[in-house]
Order: sequence, then structure tokens, then C-alpha cells
Amino acid sequence: MYKKILPLALSLGMVTGVSAEIVNVTSLRHAGPFSVKAPYQVDSVDVNSKKFDVSSLVDLPLSLDLVAEGKVFNDSILPSASGNALHLLSFKIDNPRYVTGTVKVDGVKNFRLFVDGKKADSHYLSLTPSTHEIVVKCLTDGENPDTVKVSIDTEKPSDWVMAGDGDRRYNVMDVMTGKRIYGASLSPSGKYLLVAYYYTDKDGKTSYQYKLTDTSTGKQLSSLDGWKRWMPGSDRLYSTRNRDGKTQLMVTDPVSGEESVLAASIPEGSFTVAPTEDFLIFSKVEKGPEEKADLYEIVHPEDRQPYWRNRVSLLKYDLKTGITQPLTFGYKGASLQDISDDGSKILFSVSESRLEKRPTTLTSLYMMDLNTLETQLLIDKEGFYAGAWLSPDGKQIALRAAPEAFNSIGKNVKEGQTPSMYDYQLYIMDVASKKITPLTRDFNPSIESVEWSRYDGNIYFTAENRDCISFYRMNPSSGKIENLGGKEDLVNSFDLSKSSPMAVYFGQGAMNSDRLYTFNSKNLKHNLIDDVSAERLAGIKLGKCEAWDYVTSRGDTICARYILPADFDSAKKYPMVVNYYGGCSPTSRNFESRYPHHAYAAQGYVVLVIIPSGATGFGQEFSARHVNTAGEGVAEDIIEGVKKFTNDHTFVNADKIGCIGASYGGFMTQYLQTKTDIFAAAISHAGISDHTSYWGEGYWGYSYSEVSMANSYPWSHADLYVKRSPLYNADKIHTPLLFLHGDADTNVPFGESIQMYTALKLLGRETAFVAVKDANHQIMEFDKRQKWQNTIFAWFAKYLQDDPTWWDAMYPPKSL
Repeated sequence: MYKKILPLALSLGMVTGVSAEIVNVTSLRHAGPFSVKAPYQVDSVDVNSKKFDVSSLVDLPLSLDLVAEGKVFNDSILPSASGNALHLLSFKIDNPRYVTGTVKVDGVKNFRLFVDGKKADSHYLSLTPSTHEIVVKCLTDGENPDTVKVSIDTEKPSDWVMAGDGDRRYNVMDVMTGKRIYGASLSPSGKYLLVAYYYTDKDGKTSYQYKLTDTSTGKQLSSLDGWKRWMPGSDRLYSTRNRDGKTQLMVTDPVSGEESVLAASIPEGSFTVAPTEDFLIFSKVEKGPEEKADLYEIVHPEDRQPYWRNRVSLLKYDLKTGITQPLTFGYKGASLQDISDDGSKILFSVSESRLEKRPTTLTSLYMMDLNTLETQLLIDKEGFYAGAWLSPDGKQIALRAAPEAFNSIGKNVKEGQTPSMYDYQLYIMDVASKKITPLTRDFNPSIESVEWSRYDGNIYFTAENRDCISFYRMNPSSGKIENLGGKEDLVNSFDLSKSSPMAVYFGQGAMNSDRLYTFNSKNLKHNLIDDVSAERLAGIKLGKCEAWDYVTSRGDTICARYILPADFDSAKKYPMVVNYYGGCSPTSRNFESRYPHHAYAAQGYVVLVIIPSGATGFGQEFSARHVNTAGEGVAEDIIEGVKKFTNDHTFVNADKIGCIGASYGGFMTQYLQTKTDIFAAAISHAGISDHTSYWGEGYWGYSYSEVSMANSYPWSHADLYVKRSPLYNADKIHTPLLFLHGDADTNVPFGESIQMYTALKLLGRETAFVAVKDANHQIMEFDKRQKWQNTIFAWFAKYLQDDPTWWDAMYPPKSL
């Protein structure tokens, strides 16, 4: 016998007596029939005294993937087996908005509903913006030739857009799940490459994979059971394991996989293997004095932080004899910076606090002879220091530090400006004379990671270059800097071979996820060896990302970019979401950031990303505008940019513009609403509402203020701390403003949102406050992050798309 699928041309019809309408599904794919039989009944009832029900056969496991191999039926006969059989019927919904409705299946009694591979709890569906596959799994008995009709009962039929088998819409689960690169490193010779991947499934569980390959052939040699590191001088991998209460140091041959014990018992703690491979330098943590549980004394502003009282001392562990030699001792902690190639010396730093003057943390750099422990002071109490690396011959040191370091020899700003402490520069020291030379004073990008090549003697580094992170090398003799042409907008990590021109790096960009490359520093050739992005984005449609720079009324050129919906139509009017940071680092071009721009675009928004004054990567003068302005100038850049973009692009609905930022960007969201009414909705995540309370209460409040409010304090500069705090201008805000905040935030305290929310409620303004339980500054837990992201989407949908359905579903109105 056969059952018939009705012609499913899309039709809308009023349902009698209710306000909902019927959407008849237009396109179905069928797989089946799959014959199933009733089991042999050993007894008439089961262990729970229940009789066998043939309808239970519908719950027998069946792979939903079979639908992909099925056929499309249009006014065709659905074949049925002579007895009981399972069928799969699927269709896709491409909804740019949050939709609700009830799926009805007429003609069969026994069926189950699956959405995106998971069994639905009911036939009533609420679907977040995405492309969803809905599968109906039904049971037929081969006797009743009933017709099968699939329809949706919904109040908003226009939002249920039927999708074909083409590319699907990007969504937040694409941001949070799938495969990514965790790290990549080369063996010293460059012959072998170790890559770590991590995979997050749809339940939020993360697993890791470690691949070892031959760089000359690309052949995978093995898949390791855990992350290992390369020995510094030989092509062997090392790791640790516990045996009989002891920590063993193990080495593994990359080709044979043979594992051997290098040291049978090493101390606990983190360590660095010496370049000579005959000793380890340990960082030993020593616990500080403990307080009583009920009443405890705070002896320093940072004493609220866990482990602040602990200190680190350095030890040398000889692999041959097992002798452990203490290297440092004292109240001040020591941090290993580097080990000389011949293993005779180490660089280490010691930090101390000085609260009475900016900068409040001072660092001294020492060089120690490991044979005699004779120690030389190289840099004394420098407040702007950030890292050191020895040259291959040990005669020079590359230094990463702020422009004001070393008596401001790297400073390059206008008269009266204070440089940003986060605009990092590169310096070089001659060890013999202790002379320090600035290398990047006139180089706009801000230095990130640094490695001194043992192969060619050049210094390789990444740097914030406008809104990118680029890959560079510098000749330390001439100071010449060369952009190596990294193939990604953001080169997130790189590693150099010690005895060959081979390097490896990975990164991503505004239009793609992770990609992994090798790079030959001799012929400057880049070779793509793993395109994780192609796998992650297969079958996904994305809108274009375009650069857009504009000139402000002050004559400054501001960098911006915008992302369009995938189905963009220039004749339409779109709501727009504006994202920014508000100072310090540029807004990331990471494809999968905390504010995934393509996920917003997929819901029908134009997304405008603005890099205003005060960001690093554009030169010292530009980044210095973040200092002692408390948002002034930055806000004007954003407001002017939004107005110019709207005037220049007629596809933007100027009445439906939203804005969002986090941390200092959350402050900027609040501050913007005190200065303009161009936004229809705003979102502040973990934003600063009062510079004074943040300065005193945040774990890093006063120390971050050394950057943003250099030499300015609440008692000396009330104009900055009070007059430019959103809280003291709350009465000027009329934009609907959502506050999001982790209630365990130690960076920007939870109260920063509480007090601003309270002010707006007292003023009778449109506002909402959603707290994330036990979350710190960032929302890291999988389920919480998904709900947090949907909260953002729902708020914008309410005010920028005039659709409160999603928001009301998540946060139903309460009569309190």
C-alpha cells in the first residue's frame, strides 16, 4: 500500500476561532520505509507489568542522517512496507527572527519531532534565528492509506521561511561549537610539527586532539594522547607523568613513538627545560601567611585577590644528579625571563609594589651566572617593563616595554600627552654597557609576542597593526622592520624552528575561522597546511565585510568596518548594531569573538565596528588619547561615525540603531547615551558607571587607572572621575538600556551595573538588568554563554525589529 504526500505549495489560511494561521510546509525530503517488526513476546507483560504496544516501535533508534540520502517528493507516492515501517520526513526553516509555532502532522498517529538532531520535548517549537532542520519520524502499519500533511500553526507565518538544501544561516552555536586550533609548535630542526586541536560539541563538552606531522611530506606520524612540548635542542617531545607518588620527566621519539624516562623524580611545579637539556629551572610557589576564616586583615589593595600573598622563587634542578639548587630567596617574587643558549646564565625579574606614585608596580631585571650565582642588576625598578629575551649570543636583550620606560626614550607623543601604557614598544639592550636603544619609536603597531630567532639572528614579533595583528621581523643591527605578509588578519600565535628557516603560525580574520600555515623565513613563502575554517564554515552563507574609514570634524581618520546580512538587498532598510571597545586595544577582527558580528548580520542587522581614538596599533599619539579623557573624544568619534555611515549608506534605518560594548566599552555604551539620542537600544556588559567606585573596588581598578587616568585621582580630578561618569549624568539617558553583568565579577564589580540600573529605574527610564550567576568578567560556561548571547539578541529584536516575542519568552513580564 501507499500513502500520499499532499502537494505542499505554501498556503496561508486563517484558523477558525483563533488568531494563529496555518503554514503548509512546501518542501519535504523523505527517507524510508525502514521495516521494523514487533519482538517475540516471551511473556505477555514486561518487568513493569506493561503489555507490549506496537506504537512504541516509533521510538526505535534510527539515524536521522538518512534523510540526506532521501528523495524530494512533490505530489508523489510515499511507499510503505507491508508491515510496520519507520519513515523520516524533513524540512528546513530559515528564520532570521525568533519564531514560535506548533508543528502538526495529520495522517499518522505515531510520530516524533526532532529539531537540529535533538528530540523535541513537544510539538510546540520556539526557534532562535538560524536555519533549522525539522525531522518528523513516523510509524506506519501498512494498512491505512491515509494522506500525510505537515503544517505549522503560528501567529507570524511570514517569519517561517521555508529553506531548500542550499547554504544555511550562521548562528551562535556555530560560534561556540566545532573544531579549532589550540596551539602549534615546531621541533628545533623544523622537521616535525605538533598541533593541538580542541572540539566543542553541542552539549558544551570539549575534547582535545594532538597531531604530529612530518613538515617535509605533510604526512601524519601519530596522534598523541596528550599535549607534549619539544625539547629545546633536539627533536624529542617531553611530558610528565605520576608514578608511585613521584613526578617523572618523559621524552618521546616523534618517529618511533618510543618513550623513555629522562628523570625519575623531579620537584613539583612549573619548569623550563634549559637549551642544553641538562637542567630545569623551576618556579616554586611559596604560600604567604594565612588569615583567620571569619575576620581577616587586608594588607594591600590587591590582597583581596586569591594567591596574591604567594611568592615564587627559582630553583635549578640537575637532570643527571637530581641536585636541586635554590637560585633566589626573599620576600619579593622572582620570574624567569630567559635562559642563555649555552645554559650558563638566566634572566629573571623581581617586582615590588609602590602605591604612592605612578607606576605602582616596579620591576628589576637581573642576569645570574648559574655556575657562581653571581648576579648582575641590569634594570633597576622600571615601572613600564613588560618582558625580556636574550639574543642567541647572550650579548643583547630584546625588551618589551611602554613608551615611558627607560626615562621615556621611546616616547613619541604631542606635548602635554601621556602615552598609553598598553602601547608596547620594542627596545634592545647591550648587556656589557647596559645601553638601551628604542627600536619602534616611530613604528605605529603595538608589540605583542616576541621571539629572537636562533637561525638568522632576527627578532620576530607580532603587533597590533590598526585592527589587525600582523607578523614582522626586525634586523637588530639596522633596526629595519619587515612585514612578513601573514595570510590572516590576526596572526594569533607563531613558533620558530631553531636550526632552519621554518616557522609555523595560525590565525583567523573577519571572514574566516582558524587556518594554520608554515612559513619559510628565507624565501618568504607561506604554505597553508590546515584550513579548519573551510570545515567549520562549510555550507554556511555569510555577508560581506567591508572596510570603511571616515574623517572626523577634528580632521582625524578613523578606522571602521561593516558586515552585511548574507541576503543583503541594497533597496531595503536594515536596522544596525554598532560595536566598539572605547579605548586601549582595537575591536577584534576575530571571526568568533564574544560579539560575533556575523551572527548579528545573520539576523538581519548591518553591523558597524568602529575603532575610535585611544586604540593601540595606530601610533602613540593616537593611543594617548585614551589617557585622561574619560571617554571624551572617543564618544564623539563614535557618534560622528554612526551619523556619517547612516548618511552615506541609505540601506540603514536611522531610527533603528543599537550599540553594544563590554568593560570599558560597557562604560562607553552608558556614556554615549548621556551625549546622544541616535540609538534606539543599547547594551552594557560589565560596564563602568562610576570611575570613582571602579577605581577603588575593582581588583585592577586603581592599576588600570594608571593607564586611563595617569596621575589623576578622584580627589584631584573630579572633572574626570565624576563629571564624566555616566552615573552622574543618568538623567540625560532616554535610550532603552540593558545591563548584563556576572555577579562574581572581580574586574568591574557587579555594583557598577546595579547603581546605574537603580538610577534609571528611579528616573522612570526604560531599562533592564540581567545578572549571570557565579560568572566573572567574561561569560565562560557554555550554557550560560548561550543564554547570555540570546539575551543580547532578544533585546535588540525588541527595540530594533519591534518584536518583543523573544525577550518576553526569556523574561516574561512580572507583576511585582
